[in-house]
Amino acid sequence: MHETLARIRAELERSPHLHRLGALFSETVLLKVNGQEYYLVFEKGRIDRIVEGPSKKTPYRFGFLTDTEALSAFWTARPAPGFHDIFAMVKIGRAEIVGDMLCLVKNLRFFKEVLALGREGVPA
Repeated sequence: MHETLARIRAELERSPHLHRLGALFSETVLLKVNGQEYYLVFEKGRIDRIVEGPSKKTPYRFGFLTDTEALSAFWTARPAPGFHDIFAMVKIGRAEIVGDMLCLVKNLRFFKEVLALGREGVPA
């Protein structure tokens, strides 16, 4: 997980398109995989730092909760139906979204594209 998150962070740094989309996004997002928490701290569309949890004191705006198998299926180069999108994963019961839905929806394209940077062979 650490390697993939580091790769996402590096790919995001090389993506002017995503910098433009996330220019106003400065929030903390929870990514919880099999109970392991990772707080992605965004600052103006860049991942400033990744903080490993668990932590009851770290505030976040919204969270994406899933399991390793589902996230691995999402991060394949050509995901199967149901694993191609975060909302599809929620619909089939393999993920959950918690927190401020309005914040997520306002920044949906940015967040979905950042999370998709973890896909194998997908250029930024």
